[in-house]
Amino acid sequence: MSRKVLVTAKTHPYLTDQLQHKGYEVIYEPSISYDEVYNRIRDCEGLIVTTRIRVDKRIIDHAAQLQWIGRLGSGMELIDVPYAESKGIHCVSSPEGNRDAVGEQAVGMLLCLMNNVLRSNLQLREGIWERDGNRGYELNGRTVGIIGYGNTGSIFAHKLRGFDVKILAYDKYKKGFGTSEVQEASLEQIFSESDIVSLHLPLTDETLHLANAAFFGSFARPVWFMNTARGKLVNNNDLIAALKEGTIAGACLDVLENEKLASFSAVEKEQLEFLLKAPNVIVTPHIAGYSHEASIKMARIVLEKLNII
Repeated sequence: MSRKVLVTAKTHPYLTDQLQHKGYEVIYEPSISYDEVYNRIRDCEGLIVTTRIRVDKRIIDHAAQLQWIGRLGSGMELIDVPYAESKGIHCVSSPEGNRDAVGEQAVGMLLCLMNNVLRSNLQLREGIWERDGNRGYELNGRTVGIIGYGNTGSIFAHKLRGFDVKILAYDKYKKGFGTSEVQEASLEQIFSESDIVSLHLPLTDETLHLANAAFFGSFARPVWFMNTARGKLVNNNDLIAALKEGTIAGACLDVLENEKLASFSAVEKEQLEFLLKAPNVIVTPHIAGYSHEASIKMARIVLEKLNII
């Protein structure tokens, strides 16, 4: 009997080539639905996922032959890892594979926001040559607060080297990570000292809507707010209210609470319309970890962790 692997997302050919080289039959279904996964998973030894398919107890119980799950990227919130591991299924992710891409985009979005690159470009497309209204702010001398100091938080700090910024980092579950370039800080310090704050957290019951009205109201001054992690870390209503009130100077968002535009409610459509029209907001469609290089690195790291290569 052939060893089957179900791949549920668009991946670099490197992944499927390596699996086939190791003798696996690859079922490549990048647009597969949850119900279709349920129907196809029963005789599969391996499963490759990204952020689309929820791997819950129903799927796991039906996957009689499943030995491993490989997550391309970071964040395991869509996989019931404890239950899978209780069934002897090995689960791995590859945050090391796309952390550089996330870090670079975060820096790029921040520079774009603070220097009005996007806004002035869009104005020029309409025939508007505006210099005074697009005068930018320098990163030099600012304090950047990083909440969550794992793979992407630490790489964002690394990418900021050379901008002459003070970096504060807070991580509830890590201690002793401070260096000469990154100061380990309390959340209170982040609130009192930051000019820029960036979230780099997984989505859990604890972090759901962490960025809410109380959060935005805790800063000593209006900050530039960044989220390249998970959309549901942020309460959109509260973020929009903070932007309207001037509590937040601007926002860089690569992720949204709901990223399926076709399923948007009337309220969600209004929220997105506001964010897209706001002159001090930049929104991108969850592409920060989606570089060409990351697609290969994530595949390689997953396969290495699974001892397939």
